Amino acid sequence: MKDIYVTGQTETGLSRDQIKEALVKSLAGRNIKKVLILPPDFTRYHSNAGFITNVYYHLLRDMGVQTDIMPALGTHVPVSKEQWDRMFGDIPYEKMLVHNWRKDVVKLGEIPADFISDITEGLWTEPIDVEVNRLVMDESYDLIISPGQVVPHEVIGMSNHAKNLFVGVGGSSMINKSHMVGAVYGMDRMMGKDYTPVRRIFDYGMEHFLNKRPIMFVLTVTTAPGGNIRTHGLFIGEGRECLTHAVALAQEKNIDFLPHGLKKCVVYLDPTEFTSTWLGNKAVYRTRMAMAGNGELIILAPGVRHFGEDETVDKLIRKYGYKGRLNTLAAFRDEKNADLRANMGAAAHLIHGSSDGRFSITYAVKEISREEIESVGFRSAGYEETARKYDPEKLKYGFNTVDGEEIYFIPNPALGLWIDRERFESSGS
Repeated sequence: MKDIYVTGQTETGLSRDQIKEALVKSLAGRNIKKVLILPPDFTRYHSNAGFITNVYYHLLRDMGVQTDIMPALGTHVPVSKEQWDRMFGDIPYEKMLVHNWRKDVVKLGEIPADFISDITEGLWTEPIDVEVNRLVMDESYDLIISPGQVVPHEVIGMSNHAKNLFVGVGGSSMINKSHMVGAVYGMDRMMGKDYTPVRRIFDYGMEHFLNKRPIMFVLTVTTAPGGNIRTHGLFIGEGRECLTHAVALAQEKNIDFLPHGLKKCVVYLDPTEFTSTWLGNKAVYRTRMAMAGNGELIILAPGVRHFGEDETVDKLIRKYGYKGRLNTLAAFRDEKNADLRANMGAAAHLIHGSSDGRFSITYAVKEISREEIESVGFRSAGYEETARKYDPEKLKYGFNTVDGEEIYFIPNPALGLWIDRERFESSGS
């Protein structure tokens, strides 16, 4: 299949008809009887992958093609009925297959240690198992469709493409170790960039282990001002090139360079999308390169009810906390901490979620006690009181003045990356 690239010529992006036309074209001439679609879960609602999955579902059904849908959960909890209906429209909820990252995977091989050592400058020297959900290797599927958004990402640099397979429907070794590779190499060295060590690991996996599978990537570049999804680009292809083009547009649309470091930044987390600090810490990841020294990050998180997405990870976060890179690495290397060593993804998350003392992080929540929030290393504030002062319904995206003080407001951290241009340029990056 020849790659299909469509970009919007206005700020409102592509129309639904333009998107559908490209999706129809991507199926033209194919002799297919059974298809597996691997869309992102609800945490990537603004990817517009829900609409894309819905269009494919109806197109394929009308062609008489059996279609299975398995959200690329990674370690997240399964999509709820309410989330499914909102994201995927009239596709029956019963069509959903649930990926289990601990049980439903097969090992295809491994990324060799010498390759990983070379690309990480010797910071990680262990091999990594390549695991995917067993359905990805099921030869009864004539086509595997992998839709999703390319956007700055804390672990890999720019999200999606092979990440949707090796993490979204991958297994514990790849999920855990790829996250640790990103953590030890340095988040700030990778975010917003393409050929990072973690991306090169996934590229290696695609080239060596999935090169014979009929996988078609359907990549979007979106923004969502006011919560309204705008699809600026659609990149469809079966190789690496579609990702390269999508990254270039995402770097243009999803990275905001700010004139100076932020002394105070307020981030709002939609309660339907962010229910844990595991998810909500995108507010930390995506703003850390914009925060000034001794600045304050305030996270308005009305839906955050727990720390981890599952019980095991929740306990680890409560036990070890977001106490900084060096403290977490010391705990991870201590052989007495077998629980943390067995959950590298959690260890990486703890590193990513800390400011290392450079700026403060305040969570304003409704359903977790002040003591619990502070026990994991954050500051705590009451939600109602904080939201009255920094009202997300009244603040505009960007710079605002509240009680004579300049603050920067971000209504959804998942859709971008914010960088202090002065600091970025002085670092030589």
